[in-house]
Amino acid sequence: MSEHIHHLTPGRLQDPEAGYAGLRDGEGLPLVVLPGLRTPVRLVTRYEDVKAALTEPRLIRDRSEVPGGVDGPDAQEELLEPLGGLPSEYVRYVSGHLAFFDGEEHARRRAPLTRAFTARRIASLRAFVEETVARLVGELAGQEEADLLNEFAYPLATSVICELVGVEEADRDRVCEWIRDFAYGDGSRMSDGLAGIVEYVKSLIARRKTSPADDLITALLEGAREGGADALTEDEIVAMVFLLINTGITPPALFLAHAVLALLDHPDQLARLRAEPELLDRAVPELLRHVTLLRIGASMYATEDFAFAGTELRKGEAVSVALLAANHDPAVYGGTPGRLDITREAERGKVHLAFGHGAHYCIGAALGSLVTGVVFDLLLVRRAVPQLAVAREDLEFGHWPGDGFHLLRLPVRL
Repeated sequence: MSEHIHHLTPGRLQDPEAGYAGLRDGEGLPLVVLPGLRTPVRLVTRYEDVKAALTEPRLIRDRSEVPGGVDGPDAQEELLEPLGGLPSEYVRYVSGHLAFFDGEEHARRRAPLTRAFTARRIASLRAFVEETVARLVGELAGQEEADLLNEFAYPLATSVICELVGVEEADRDRVCEWIRDFAYGDGSRMSDGLAGIVEYVKSLIARRKTSPADDLITALLEGAREGGADALTEDEIVAMVFLLINTGITPPALFLAHAVLALLDHPDQLARLRAEPELLDRAVPELLRHVTLLRIGASMYATEDFAFAGTELRKGEAVSVALLAANHDPAVYGGTPGRLDITREAERGKVHLAFGHGAHYCIGAALGSLVTGVVFDLLLVRRAVPQLAVAREDLEFGHWPGDGFHLLRLPVRL
């Protein structure tokens, strides 16, 4: 008898409890087809198994590196199908995403970025973040309806990542539009968005070669000039900056909107945060856990036949991790993992996996936590609570292939 395949819907994928009922409780790893895709993958849903998968050397990101090669359909390739229509001269900048590399090559590409992404550089952005949040809130306050996603979260995320990277202020709105065309539109302007970003980054690199600044592009260029085994080529720097801008705008903006909505959905928790602002240090990781914007991680492939999490994996078989399910695992978070609790403290070794785990842990985690804390403080604690400008059931959501639903707008009155 053939194994049962679970066909997941966006609604099921984003439901941390009922959505994974029957998937988390079995002995092995279920076969699932993610929303909008065709090819089944093994889905890892339990917290400890997800952590183990993300550090398992026999599970790799680059399918072409599986010994002997792998034939047949691939869910990850299906997700990347829209890139097939992109001009070939630009595709290499997308395929240079750190998530698609393993081992020494991943370490080589990541090391210069880690050195440039210093704690000092992140901490120095706090004043800029605070000024930007205050300005945006001030501009939206008093409007009959303000869109907290498109008029606040997107401009904020754009300003912050552009300040870090070195994108000049006059160019930031245009950069945001390019990223949204590439990553968040209907696909009709994907090529234009990618080309716009790549050509802009190339021009910015050229300017920084003659006019260095205290920004991340300059730091990467200095590292390349110094040489060394992990020095990046100019094309790799373009790919790295494109990665930072792409992942530094859309995911943080969507997370902020969903996190604010989660607190509005839990007024008791918001009231407690307002009464006890010192709980911000717990509220930020709890919202990251509760929301877990990236519900499903990138595909990984078995390099050999081996047993993992109660399942005999075959060489080349695809495995995906359900980060949202892991972050709501009752074995770790008790009998009420779906409850938002801003007083929750993670046990040692049981921190949330919203930023991943292991070698691919999100390099922007510290920046994301800083921005989230400032937003909660200035938007939700120090001023009147925002009110939804539409009925909760009238909020608009959309979804991408392989994922759950995401807000399209968050209309509020500030």
